[in-house]
Amino acid sequence: MLDDVRVVAFDIFGTAVDWYSGITEQVGAVFADRGVELDPAAFAESWRGRYLPAMARVDRGEREWAYLDALHRESLDDLLAEHGVAGAMGEDDRARLVRAWHRLPAWPDSADLVARLRARYTVVVLSNGGFRLLTDLVKAAGLTFDAITSAELARSYKPSPAAYLTTARLLDVAPHQLLLVAAHRWDVDGARAAGLRTAFLERPGEKGPHREADRAADVTCDIAATSAAELATRLGC
Repeated sequence: MLDDVRVVAFDIFGTAVDWYSGITEQVGAVFADRGVELDPAAFAESWRGRYLPAMARVDRGEREWAYLDALHRESLDDLLAEHGVAGAMGEDDRARLVRAWHRLPAWPDSADLVARLRARYTVVVLSNGGFRLLTDLVKAAGLTFDAITSAELARSYKPSPAAYLTTARLLDVAPHQLLLVAAHRWDVDGARAAGLRTAFLERPGEKGPHREADRAADVTCDIAATSAAELATRLGC
C-alpha cells in the first residue's frame, strides 16, 4: 500500500519535460546560425546518449564532482570535434547550447499532473540537473513544484542511492514515504534499490520518433501508468 507516502518526487528530463524536441529545436537554431549542416535531431540524440556515462564516471570516482552543465559542456565539445565542426562553434555558441537544457517544454499534461498531486502530497523535483538549471527549467516550463532537489545537493548522481536518500533526508521523511515518478527504468530501479516507493510513467515520445522509450510492462515498480491521468487517479488525486 502507498498510504504512507508523503512526498512525490519527479524526475525531470523526459518525465516532466520533453528534452528531445526542446534540444533538437535549439540545436537546429544554433547550427543554422553558423551554417553547420548536421542533423540536429541526431545530434541531440548523441548528446543525450552521453548523459548517463558521464555521470557514471563521476559516481565511480573516475573524475571529481562536476555539475551537469559542466558534463554537458564536455560532451558537447567532444561531439563537435568528432563531427569536424568545432571551428564553426565559438564560446558563445557552446554556452548557448549548454543553456538549452535550461529551457525545455513541459509535456502537455505535466502542469495539470503536478497540480493534481499537490492537492494531496508535497510534490518536488528530484533530478540530476544542477540547481540553477532546474530553477530555470521549472520556471520556464510553468511547473509549480513545491521544491527542487538536485543531485548537486548530494554531489552524487542518480541512480546512486545518495541522490535519492538526500532528498528524503532534506524533506524529513523516511525513504518509504518518498515516491519517485520517472519515465526511465534505470531511475525507477535506482530509487527502488534505495528504499523509495516508485511509479513509472510512460512517455512514448521521450526518445524521439526513431527510438523506443521504456515501457511500463518492462518495469518493476509500485505503480505503472500509461498516462498522467492514470497516475493521478492511482495516487488518489
